[in-house]
Amino acid sequence: MGSLLEIKNLTIRFGSKVAVDDLSLRIGQAQVLGLVGESGSGKSVTALAVLRLLDAARVEGAIRFDGTNLLALGPEAMRKLRGRDIAMIFQEPMTALNPVMCVGEQIAEAVRAHNPGRSRSEVRDSVLQAMESVAIPDPARRYRDYPHQFSGGQRQRIMIAMAIANRPRLLIADEPTTALDVTVQKQILELLADLRERFGLTMLFISHDLAVVSQVADRVAVMRHGLLLEEGPREAVFHKPVHSYTKALMGAVPTMSTDIARPLAVVEKARESAVLPLRECSPGHWVRSTA
Repeated sequence: MGSLLEIKNLTIRFGSKVAVDDLSLRIGQAQVLGLVGESGSGKSVTALAVLRLLDAARVEGAIRFDGTNLLALGPEAMRKLRGRDIAMIFQEPMTALNPVMCVGEQIAEAVRAHNPGRSRSEVRDSVLQAMESVAIPDPARRYRDYPHQFSGGQRQRIMIAMAIANRPRLLIADEPTTALDVTVQKQILELLADLRERFGLTMLFISHDLAVVSQVADRVAVMRHGLLLEEGPREAVFHKPVHSYTKALMGAVPTMSTDIARPLAVVEKARESAVLPLRECSPGHWVRSTA
């Protein structure tokens, strides 16, 4: 299976600060890559680099989407891709949604931007179809409702509707279940799984929640301090982690079988003194460590 997205030797700097250091990742067609790590590890800034939304940063390397290097595209060519072929679900709906514009018109803006020849009724039909796809009840009636009139889970569904309205090939989901209770979180994950199945979506799923990533990802990449530390099939990374940081992350998550008499693992905060090379410890399972 070919790669839809290939990130090669990506380095992102803000002044003298290196936010992402020589990152290489691939996502195959219709595959979900879970990108995990603590806050500040470089997850979200990597996603923003894919969308070319880092004007203040120096970005080096290559980001190839279906063979095209996005970093070499002009602004107009990138604008045509952004929101049509590559879409993003942002982390906080109440920040991303315009509070004084009805949700139907916000989704319609995404449709019109890439389909200027469509009539008003055709755009409205596309919006209602997108709202129906994410299970918003009675979309025709709720078209003119405002973000504050929806629950937290429904607002996240509106964000997803905006992202899928143009049937993108790559969907970037940045912490899509943050701040949602477990019941709504489960519904959103089931919705994303259903959309993936129906539309053949390829996804970059960003989260710090290992339990969530274990449910949605085919492959998992672990980042810290801008470095990729481990990457491989979900089963290998979750059940046979190799890097000490990955092991600590897994050990810090309580399960039903956790011995409550023993403390959870503690993740050390110190940065590694030496950057070790990535090596393949088993087929398709890479780790940054000595042989």
